[in-house]
Amino acid sequence: MADIVKEPLLKIKKTSYEECPGCKLDKLKETQQGIPFKGLGFIWIIVVAITLPISSLFPFLYFMIRDFHIAEREEDIAFYAGFLGSSFMIGRALTSILWGVVADLYGRKPAIIIGTFSVLFTNALFGLSVNFWMAITTRFAIGCMNGLLSPVKAYACEVFRAEYHALGLATVSAGWGSGLIIGPALGGFLAQPADKYPNTFSEDSVFGRFPYFLPCLVVSLIGLPALILSLRLEESLHNHDKHIPPCDDSGEALETGSLESSTEGQVKEIKESGASTISLLRNWPLMSSIIMYCTFSLQDMAYQEIFALWVVSPRKYGGLSFTSEAVGEILTISGIGLLIFQMCLYPYVERILGTVLTTRISAILTIPLLQSYPFMTYLNGFTLLFLLNCASLIKNVLAEAIQTGTFILQNKAVEQKQRGAANGLALTAMSICKAVGPAVGGTIFSWAQKHQEAAFIPGDHIVFLFMNMVVVVGVLMTFKPFTPKY
Repeated sequence: MADIVKEPLLKIKKTSYEECPGCKLDKLKETQQGIPFKGLGFIWIIVVAITLPISSLFPFLYFMIRDFHIAEREEDIAFYAGFLGSSFMIGRALTSILWGVVADLYGRKPAIIIGTFSVLFTNALFGLSVNFWMAITTRFAIGCMNGLLSPVKAYACEVFRAEYHALGLATVSAGWGSGLIIGPALGGFLAQPADKYPNTFSEDSVFGRFPYFLPCLVVSLIGLPALILSLRLEESLHNHDKHIPPCDDSGEALETGSLESSTEGQVKEIKESGASTISLLRNWPLMSSIIMYCTFSLQDMAYQEIFALWVVSPRKYGGLSFTSEAVGEILTISGIGLLIFQMCLYPYVERILGTVLTTRISAILTIPLLQSYPFMTYLNGFTLLFLLNCASLIKNVLAEAIQTGTFILQNKAVEQKQRGAANGLALTAMSICKAVGPAVGGTIFSWAQKHQEAAFIPGDHIVFLFMNMVVVVGVLMTFKPFTPKY
């Protein structure tokens, strides 16, 4: 008897629509074998291209503000640097939900194409800034056009089979982290080229008159291959309509009851999708993951700017007196290690420990690491360079593990039809926090440089203590009932 029926007599198949790009992609995914390296590579390159403008200015930000002659004292440079760093995130906060809605209405691919195209010209304009206010304006414009991280995160959950969702989101985080590392490397090596490479760039050339244009131009040019790749992406959004006939034969209609009932069910699903859009704010698993994401993003953005300012600041103000090239080298090494971890180790760690526990452990390890930074001012030479490289690498790996965990939690909390809007909401909230991060971090850093001789907790210790306080709040958020169990 056990051999009589080896499989169901009537196998239920999911209705597929031949004119729906999402259905076509679902069929393609069924034929996929092994890890989809090609798709992962496409996503990584696109994310790197859209992330580079965010971070490429950090190594030369201190010198750029100095050259604008807007700061009356050297200790005030960090104050103005904070506002310049915030302008990008303010622009992105104002448009992120819009890009998420565009991705849900018109598809992930059009939103990604527009975002990558914007990289080609907006960042180059920033490099041509001649004063502080022009720099603020162009950075704001870059932020307004750079809201496609939410469509990319949604796409990474939809273009691969279910077993590779974590790997897809890890690739987004790896691309994001790599962009945040490669960008500063480009900024550090290519800024002020007439001073660093006088045999190649003269003072009278365009790169001599605009000393920060070269890294911005290179970042813009990197957006070109990303744009070409985005044109080759497969659309993942399902766009069912009652006028689109199913591509399956009449047997499909018999298996599902009837063609009419299937169509009615699809129409009902579309109506329910529209009605449920307003429920995102009442979705606690989503909102808790977004709040956690924002908390860690606030700390991470403050860290990125403070680290760049701290490393190049004079030692008399608690800094390390490094050059922009040295900052580029440190962040390049961190980027290579980060990429290896995200692509090779994170999916296995997440599978063993779970998303929430991986995020919690990464956050807890961040606390003692950050508080060790001020003590590096007592070191010199190879010892300082070695320990600083190790600390930077570990900090960036932990930050990306946290970010990837929050990405996974956000995308688990909603269905596909809400994923673009949900990620847009998350990106908007995160951008607001990241706009606050540089402004607050720059203000605290500027204050700290003026209080290096304090008897209790000198200035540079205050800066890293401030960041750790934010991390502690994030750690508490990883526990129930704030973070539901998935």
